[in-house]
Amino acid sequence: MAAQTGQKSEGDRKHPVDETLPPLKMFTSGLQHVAAMYAGVVAPPMIVGPACGLGATDTAFLMGASLFTAGIATLLQTLGFWKVGAKLPFVNGVSFAGVTPMVAIGKSQSPGHALPVIFGAVMVAGVLGFLLAPYFSRLVRFFPPVVTGTVITLIGVSLLPVAFNWSRGGNAQARDFGSLTNIGMAALTFVIVLVLRRVLRGFLQQIAILLGLIAGTLLAIPVGITHFSALGEASLFGFPTPFHFGAPQFHVAAIVSMCIVMLVCMTESTADMLALGRIVGRPADARTIEGGLRADTLGTAVSPLFNGFANSAFAQNIGLVAMTRVRSRYVVATGGLILVVLGLCPVAASVISLVPLPVLGGAGIVLFGSVAASGIQTLATAAMEKGDNALIVAAAVGVGLIPIAAPDFYHHLPKDLLVVLDSGISTGCLVAIVLNLAFHHVGRKDSDSDGAGAGAGDGAGDSVMAPDSGALAEAALPQQHHRTTEDATGEAAPAPAH
Repeated sequence: MAAQTGQKSEGDRKHPVDETLPPLKMFTSGLQHVAAMYAGVVAPPMIVGPACGLGATDTAFLMGASLFTAGIATLLQTLGFWKVGAKLPFVNGVSFAGVTPMVAIGKSQSPGHALPVIFGAVMVAGVLGFLLAPYFSRLVRFFPPVVTGTVITLIGVSLLPVAFNWSRGGNAQARDFGSLTNIGMAALTFVIVLVLRRVLRGFLQQIAILLGLIAGTLLAIPVGITHFSALGEASLFGFPTPFHFGAPQFHVAAIVSMCIVMLVCMTESTADMLALGRIVGRPADARTIEGGLRADTLGTAVSPLFNGFANSAFAQNIGLVAMTRVRSRYVVATGGLILVVLGLCPVAASVISLVPLPVLGGAGIVLFGSVAASGIQTLATAAMEKGDNALIVAAAVGVGLIPIAAPDFYHHLPKDLLVVLDSGISTGCLVAIVLNLAFHHVGRKDSDSDGAGAGAGDGAGDSVMAPDSGALAEAALPQQHHRTTEDATGEAAPAPAH
């Protein structure tokens, strides 16, 4: 009887993913997820906004919109409906993968048209991704580590010049651009972030960049480079007015560029779902991945309505789940609600705009450098000792660095092409995909595809960590394990539970 009773109670017990916690613990644990991702959510609009000619107030509005749409996307993932949502403790936010292409789009358009063109491209990319979600497991094998590692490395390297520009003051026409004060504050913030990462533990270590930004901003007040104008103009409550910057516009070149970004985002999210499924003890099967990708892409398609950008997984939060062992998806859903509330409070978004650009630049070097480091870590799993893979990386990185090293390289070509060519991420990704197909798929037989074993056929389990991640080992280990669970077609088969 005891055994039977024990079996019944065990069978009736909820899986930890579906458990609800006491209200206080639910709130504090959800807030911790928000703190771990906050800097990553607001950084892309802080880059894209000024690139599109926005002032401090409009940029703060864009940050609030990004928080709001990240919350919506997170709720879609954790709670879900119909066939949408992974229903795992899966956090979504603005993807770094789209930053450089969006900046390129912004620079190719007049200030009043830049954001509508970006939003139109993001909407189309989101709809395309939603339609592709059921079939993406068959496409993932074309995005092995040699491709995704190259792309994520290029994302980090492409963003670093932004941090360097911020460190000098952000405005090349300003009298103090590159001054000792600006560079000194950037260097001080850089050191503070590194020290905090070294000495803090647990939750505080997770938010070291956020703490570094706060410390740098406070130290910048007596220096005179902290300005409070945007905070004074912001209202306490507000709603991200639909199409605040104008109705979406649809330009082919911009759409192509953002569709490439969408494929990268889907690859990242697939990898992170596989990792998270192993961590929480509910391995992600094909249906889970399909639902998760639908939530990603639906969130992306809806985001421009509220002035937001493309969304994808935040892998640092996967590491947070592994570290805290709090596996409830309702905790992350609570974090999503907190993000929505922050997005509805313009003052909260404006607080971030208080951070002086030199301070943001110092922290950005660490933040964007960690993106590149995540890509390098992924490349370490790509069997680089094989000559074909090394050649793919060399060619893709070389082409991807052209817009960074020589910004005017393509500027005698047709203007519409510049939207793609001026983005090292887009061009590098295209080169990596084409070369991977040429070396590891086209004309290859199963018996002689040695290069494809690690470079092309590892499937979803070999995909990259999200660019927002710190390349956390907790999230990487399950991906390594999952390589043994693929079927003969290259599709990821559900990993066995342990």
